[in-house]
Amino acid sequence: MIDHLRPLPEPVPGHADSVIEIRDIEKVYVLEGGPVHALKGITFTVRNGEFVSIMGQSGSGKSTLLHVLGCLHKASAGLFLLDGVDIAELDDGQLSRIRNEKIGMVFQKFNLLTQEDIVHNVALPLVYAGVPRNLRNDLAQRTLELVGLGDRLHHKPTELSGGQSQRVAIARALVTEPALLLADEPTGNLDSRTGEEIMGVFQALHRTGRTIVQVTHDREKAEYSQKIVHLKDGLIERIEVVERPRQAPIVKLGESAE
Repeated sequence: MIDHLRPLPEPVPGHADSVIEIRDIEKVYVLEGGPVHALKGITFTVRNGEFVSIMGQSGSGKSTLLHVLGCLHKASAGLFLLDGVDIAELDDGQLSRIRNEKIGMVFQKFNLLTQEDIVHNVALPLVYAGVPRNLRNDLAQRTLELVGLGDRLHHKPTELSGGQSQRVAIARALVTEPALLLADEPTGNLDSRTGEEIMGVFQALHRTGRTIVQVTHDREKAEYSQKIVHLKDGLIERIEVVERPRQAPIVKLGESAE
């Protein structure tokens, strides 16, 4: 279990206002045909409470950057501080722990267990964290109520719409109270109306102070955030401040979803 792994090191002093801080990050994959430089020296910061989009076409490096930010892959060079913790200093067990404690992941394809009800799906990160069953079920239920699914607690994913399934995935990402909510094309499997509703959930969470980073190729979805990091050929092409973010239909957390 996560609670038996080595503890995380203390945060680096002086970085309390940043959830993500990366400096000159490189990622090189060594393949049979030679090294592939997927990231070529990327620098940017995501501060506490920001909503940021990372945007780029296929081959731009956004998927590799997602893996680095999600602590699925370590960078080949450069500095990456996550909530003040230097990722380069962590062993595999500590990486597992920081993924569980600091990062909530939302995936395009939901990645739900179809044979389990949604309470068990949302409680899964708490199982890995060693939280007792009664407490984890209570936390999962409260988080599902937050995203508007309190009346569907014992439904299975196959009994839900796509939008409801993505709300379950968001609840699962939130249940550990992570420092960072990281979303990979979170509306990619949804129709446009439902996609807007899910962006409304993200904006509602952002208004409560959550730090959110989404990775997308869709300009419209990126415009719901405050800032867009544009990637091209493994480099940051530009960082765009969205002066007037697109507004999704208002979602009130805790109200039942249709």
